[in-house]
Amino acid sequence: ETEMLRYLRRLEAKDLSLTTSMIPLGSCTMKLNATAEMLPVSWPEFSALHPFVPLDQAQGYQILFGELESWLNEITGFSATSLQPNAGSQGEYAGLLVIRAYHHSRGDQQRDVCLIPVSAHGTNPASASMAGMRVVPVNCDALGNVDIEDLRKKVTAHKHHLAALMVTYPSTHGVFETGIREICNIVHAAGGQVYMDGANMNAQVGLCRPGDMGADVCHLNLHKTFCIPHGGGGPGVGPICVAAHLAPFLPSHSLIPTGGAQSIGEVSQAPWGSASIVIISWMYIAMMGAQGLLDATRIAILNANYIAARLAPYFPILYKGTHGRVAHECILDVRKWKEQAGIEVEDIAKRLIDFGFHAPTMSWPVPGTLMIEPTESESKAELDRFCDALIAIHSELLSIESGALHRQDNPLKNAPHTASMVSSDNWKHAYSRELAAYPAPWLRKFKFWPSVGRIDNVYGDRNVFCTCYSEAPIPTISSVPSP
Repeated sequence: ETEMLRYLRRLEAKDLSLTTSMIPLGSCTMKLNATAEMLPVSWPEFSALHPFVPLDQAQGYQILFGELESWLNEITGFSATSLQPNAGSQGEYAGLLVIRAYHHSRGDQQRDVCLIPVSAHGTNPASASMAGMRVVPVNCDALGNVDIEDLRKKVTAHKHHLAALMVTYPSTHGVFETGIREICNIVHAAGGQVYMDGANMNAQVGLCRPGDMGADVCHLNLHKTFCIPHGGGGPGVGPICVAAHLAPFLPSHSLIPTGGAQSIGEVSQAPWGSASIVIISWMYIAMMGAQGLLDATRIAILNANYIAARLAPYFPILYKGTHGRVAHECILDVRKWKEQAGIEVEDIAKRLIDFGFHAPTMSWPVPGTLMIEPTESESKAELDRFCDALIAIHSELLSIESGALHRQDNPLKNAPHTASMVSSDNWKHAYSRELAAYPAPWLRKFKFWPSVGRIDNVYGDRNVFCTCYSEAPIPTISSVPSP
């Protein structure tokens, strides 16, 4: 057991998590997963039940599902919710199937066009294609908003075949679309439905509601906005919330009755999807209350704007709203440094690891940029530490541009620096080991050492190789010597 314990600890030490620093991944909402929210997951009353246990033996779960669905209805402004989808992408798929079923129930089988802004999450067009719809892109304007005139043209061109518009609010460019109600009205006037991607719901909760804006369906990421841990492949929960006219089409299940009378069928193997972890979101909402949820949203937006204001003198903020502010995340434009200093966005992302930070979202939704989402979980001290790291990197960029640091052999091009690299007798770089490993004073108190240095991503993508153990026969029980 001691060997297993040490092995697990060594694995943990290789992982840069929230236990080390903020994780500023844009569009990911890497907020705190509080211990108090997590504890009930381990209770056998929740964890030991089979997904198909008779309902009279899971009455507590039924109460939990009912209350959570009611709370999500209130938060989103919709009439009904299905907890069955296991991920945001699956929620998109389920929501679009609901829209398709609604059109078919009205005899509008020809409605198969889905309008999607070019700034949308990549899962949006994928989900629309899987739902049997034809994807038509809609342009964005210079401020990152949906180009309403282009939307009108696309709606007019496909009026008789328009099924839906998929729109993210706030947009994936990190701004609140001031024309969101007009956008919904344009689509509705042509007989289409509005699907709102709830990936950025962390900037809405308590302030505004998709249903009030004119959306007909949205999915939520309980593993983002509502505190279920995510990363590493899941599990996730991506419920869909719908307006009253779409409620009859919500997912059902072949073994346990759920959903509406005209249901699309099941989209997950279990009737309530990843049921054992929805208790985390229930705990989060119950403990936060209405005022706490509102405060969290306000602080998430405040934190993003604080970062944007501190970093704007060093890195341009690519998109801002009409009042010069961002929503819950911001996009740093670092593209000019490729020409001025030969530095790519990846070099900046890798250099952040030397400062003890996970890189922000890179080159999405705009190539050559960094998208940062701090969430409400981070203190001002941590925000300042992160900003100080990027400001220090900006100083290094200036040094490369001026020639004080070599254009190829510099701390950014060689980042991240491992302990074995800086302690090696073979140090041939033009900059010091101290600059490589300790570029900021706080690193003297605690230093996260990356376990690997720079890798060739493209080579790895193009050359798949096996890391398995050798194919030597595994000893059988009979061949193992007796003690």
